[in-house]
Order: sequence, then C-alpha cells, then structure tokens
Amino acid sequence: MAPKPRPPLISSDSIDTLVGSGLVRKQAYSDPPQIDTSGRLEALRAEMTKLQLDYYVVPSTDAHGSEYVADSDKRRQFISGFTGSAGETIVSKTLAYLVVDSRYWDQSERELDRSLWTIVRAGAIDGPKDWIEWLMSRAKDAKIGIDARMLSHEKSVAINSKINSVNCKMVYPPQNLIDLVWKNKPPKSKAPVFKQEIEYTGMDTRQKLEKIRAWIQEQKPTQPSYHKGPPAPAHKHVATLISSLPCIAWLLNLRGQDIPYNPLFHAYLYIGLEKAIVFVDGSKVDSSVSGYLQEVGVERRDFIDVWTFLRKREWGEGKVLLSPQTSYAISLMITNIRYTVVPPVVEHLMAVKSKVEIDGLKRAYVKDGAAFVQFLAWLENKLQEGYDITEWEAANRLTEFRRKQRNFMGLAYENMSASGPNAALPHYTPLKSNAKMIDRETPYLNDSGGQYREGTCDTTRTVHFGRPLAEQCEAFTRVLQGHIAIDTAVFPEGTSGHQLDVLARKALWKDGMNYPHGTGHGFGSFLTVHEGPHGFSSHIPLVPGHVVTNEPGYYKKDSWGMRIESALLVTRVKPRHANGEDTWLGFERFTCVPIQTRMVKDTMLTKEEKSWLKEHNQRCYDKLALHLKDDKRALKWLRREAERGIGIAAGPPGLDIDWN
Repeated sequence: MAPKPRPPLISSDSIDTLVGSGLVRKQAYSDPPQIDTSGRLEALRAEMTKLQLDYYVVPSTDAHGSEYVADSDKRRQFISGFTGSAGETIVSKTLAYLVVDSRYWDQSERELDRSLWTIVRAGAIDGPKDWIEWLMSRAKDAKIGIDARMLSHEKSVAINSKINSVNCKMVYPPQNLIDLVWKNKPPKSKAPVFKQEIEYTGMDTRQKLEKIRAWIQEQKPTQPSYHKGPPAPAHKHVATLISSLPCIAWLLNLRGQDIPYNPLFHAYLYIGLEKAIVFVDGSKVDSSVSGYLQEVGVERRDFIDVWTFLRKREWGEGKVLLSPQTSYAISLMITNIRYTVVPPVVEHLMAVKSKVEIDGLKRAYVKDGAAFVQFLAWLENKLQEGYDITEWEAANRLTEFRRKQRNFMGLAYENMSASGPNAALPHYTPLKSNAKMIDRETPYLNDSGGQYREGTCDTTRTVHFGRPLAEQCEAFTRVLQGHIAIDTAVFPEGTSGHQLDVLARKALWKDGMNYPHGTGHGFGSFLTVHEGPHGFSSHIPLVPGHVVTNEPGYYKKDSWGMRIESALLVTRVKPRHANGEDTWLGFERFTCVPIQTRMVKDTMLTKEEKSWLKEHNQRCYDKLALHLKDDKRALKWLRREAERGIGIAAGPPGLDIDWN
C-alpha cells in the first residue's frame, strides 16, 4: 500500500497542529549550549596580567546602556554562562563573581559553574546595594579595569567618590578585554532601519527635534569651574548628544532589528541648535530612509565617526548636554569643561503617549489579548484531553498564535512560561531540553507579550487546571485584591507611582506575604517593554498619557507562584466630591485577557471587588468576541470565563465554578 502523501506546507499553523513555518520554527529551535567558562576565564586573566589589573568588571549592558543587548554585545554571558538580562561579573586574579539582584538569584544558581563562580546577592539584607558598593568594600590598593563605554557617567561618579578612600585606580583599556578573548564572536547586525509611520507615532520628527532644541535653549549657561580671577563669560549650551537607543528611535520615528525583542538600531544622535546628525552604519540605511532623513533635516554619518566628531568638537564654542546614563567614554572624550550632565528630557517626552500612540496601544492589546485567549483555550483543551504539554511547548504555541495577528513584529521579551516550582521564580524562562510538564496541581503562570507596529504588549495571567489548594486560593485572591486596588486607584495630580505601590501590597501584607519585584513599569509604543522614568518604584509623578503595568504576585519558594499583570493608561477622572480646583487622576485598562476565577476565594472579596472582576471578564468578552468568531474553541472559553465572573459569589470558598 502506497504511503499517504504529506499535506502541503502552508504559511501558518492550524489551530490544533503546527505545520508549515510554525513546525519548521519548532524543529529548528535549539537551546543555548552549556558553557565551560574555565578556558575563557584563563584567557581573560592573561589579558588582565598584561595590564597589571587586579579586577576586571564586565557589565551586562552595551555602550548605550541597553537592558537587552545584541548577540555581539553579550560579553557578560560569554564569560560567565549566565543568561539573565541584568547583573555584572567581576573577575579577579584568582576568583570570579556574579553580582545579581533578587530577580536572578535562583537562575544564577542553576546556570553558573559554582566551582568557578561566586554569586553576590545584591539587595539582600546582609548584601551590598550593587556591584560598586561590593567592589569598593573589597578592593584595596588595586587597579580595576572596565570598558568606559559600558560604564555610565552616573556610575563613574559613584565610583570616583569612593575610590580614593580605598587607594584604588580605575583603568580604561582601549580595547574591551572580553572582545580580545572571544573567539567566533557574532558579527554586528546589518539589518535595515525602517520608518515608523506617522499613523503610529502621531508626531513628526521635525516637531520632536524642535522640542529638544527649545529645551537646550532653556538650560542656563554654566560658569567655568576651572577659571581663576575675574568672572569669565558663562558657557552656553548649544547641543545635546543622545546615546539611548529607544530615545533615538522615538525621536527619528525609525525602528531597527539589531537587538532581540527590541525594534532598535545602533546609533548616536547629535542635536544642535542648527544641525542634527545621526551616526549609523550606511549599510542599514536604504534610499528611502536616507531620503526621509534629508527631508526632516538630519544628516547621516557612519556609526564610528561619532568619536572623530567628539574629538574634533565640531559643535564649536559652547557646551553639550548629556544625560547621567551616557557612557563614561563619551564624557572622557568631550572632557568635563565642555559638557553638563542634566536629567534626561527625551525619556520624559516619550513617556507621555500621544493620542495616536494611545489608540495604537489599545488596538495592540486587543490583538494580543485575542492570541492569549486562543492559547489559554488551546492549552486547557489539550490538558483535558490527557496530553502532556511542556512549559516550552506552551510558550512556543502562544508565539504561533501571536504570529497570526496583523502587524505582529516579534516578541517583546522572552516568554515566561512556568509551572510548579518554576513559577516561584519571577523571571523563569523555559528551555526546550529540560522544561517541566505543566501539571494540574499547581498554578501555571505565563508572562509574555508581542511587539506590534501599534505598540508593545506585556501581560501575565495565572491559571489552574485542577483543584487548587486553599492556600493557593487565598494567595491568588490577595494578589487579585492588590491588582484591583491599583486598577481602581484615584489620586491627586502630583502623586508618584512609588506612593501608590503600597496599594498593591496591602492585601498581601495583611497575611504576611509579599513579592520581591516592582509593582509595575512603563512600556513603549513599539519600543522597549521597560520604559521610564515613571513606574510604581519611581518618585516621578504620574501624568495623563503615562502607561504602566500593574503586576503584583506571590511566590512560594520551591512550590508555586502567581502573578496578575495588566497594562494601564493614566487618565484624568472626576471624583464625586471634587471641588474643581484640584486635578484627579486614575487608570484606564488596556489589557483584554480574562482573569480565571478558579482560584478566587469569593468570601475574601468585597462587593466592589466582585463587581470589578465580573465587569473585567465581561469587558474582555465584549472586546474580543468579534476577533475570535472563527475560533469556536477560543470563543467558547471566552464566553465561559465571562459567565464565571458573573457567578463568582456562588459555591463554597475557592470552589465557586463548574469544574467540567
């Protein structure tokens, strides 16, 4: 009997079975290889010996202070094997250290060779605040090396204020020592830069540049600190140099593909009162982008030409404004008499979303919500049918659902897909080779989001596929109460996120519970998933147009964890007794994914909290039903969750729904 012919490959997977490109992506994926760092450390120490260094510091960032970095900039990962997005390695003549905060304590334990590496727990009760405090407490009469491009001006000031007291000296080698020992280093990206059209940005590049020029002119001239004798003329500010990649992308209405999960491109941007120059590799700029830059009055030069430009001081007389996050290498090149460090202005401008950006984010969250609901319905169905699904397979399948959405541009960050003890790790991401099977006895947590031309998404939902324990129900309900408290907060203008943070924790604190991460952060309009300067850990006042995540959680070590995250827009509200003199603010919710009620203990909720949950799940149905009309399984799941929200008060505590 002749074998049946294979089905033809198609461009996307079906709802139940991955075929075509989805299957190819799944089969082609491989985990990052396990790394033996002993030879790498030996080679690095040989380079340190040549320069007579006692310590060499390898930050996780790049020359632009980025959170996520290109493969060619993953120097800390190369030398240590640690894959987290934050942390610094410090290598001495005989020992090696990784300094990480609480988000990565458990991950670093898993990934590091503990015979070679010691973990320094920054932020612990008995630990240092950061790597600078730790190193300054240990180093005596030492030479400490670091690439000045990877050190911010702000951190250099912190180091210089302490280094004399321990008789140490900072050394800035002309070449990065990791680059000298990194064999087969990945090449820098040559991916093209592309326009983010006005239909997504709502503001023309020329308008943005004029705002920056007006800000430059507003800065008061500074008196030369080195001058002796009669008062000398004050130095005017004539320009700013921007090295932050999200800021450059936002200002120029351009996007790129140089960094995983971030639509950014490597560049520097000089903005003078008369001229603007972007330093970016010509191979990334086609004729249409080149013409666009000319149209908006921005000259293009090659990326490496920025150093010649700075050395020659082509801006002439006057001083350049720099942000505290600018790399120290730039400060050294300009010299301190020719620059002034001021709080960054672009971050504040881009944090306040335009109406066009807000409308785009609303559309993005509907699309991302539809994909998330399709995924949850698929996962529940497969588990009910008796299939075993790994954390990695679940994450992979959610990505495939997102790929079907119009204007999907990739993930906003690595999928966090976690079951059982792995869900107790706030930043856990599964590997294909050792991912845990999703079980039915503990909560399953998925924290993920898509990048769309309309905006960047970030959502977390925690669900249960069996009979949750009373302990799990109580914890989930406390997390939900904190989530609702933030979502429904009303506060006067001038209030910061830091002042509101306690609202998310109050219900948990009541039972002696807490979570070891921030309550929420800003995010971009098709930019980065973490965007400042505001957030629930920040003292910057919230203003209309700010967007921020709301993500309280709880994690029982080695057992299970849970988190609920939705995205919010800061907006004006009118409380009943407002007198008209004060301005009051509140939040509008972007996220359109139901909150499962299976772990909700209804007797712990107030009438208002029950109403909020019912209305949220019904709102999700109203917004998503039309988008899911061709997926009967997802539509049925969505309708059921909306109805469960309505009937939440029925049944015994924690067991308030039909288990079938």
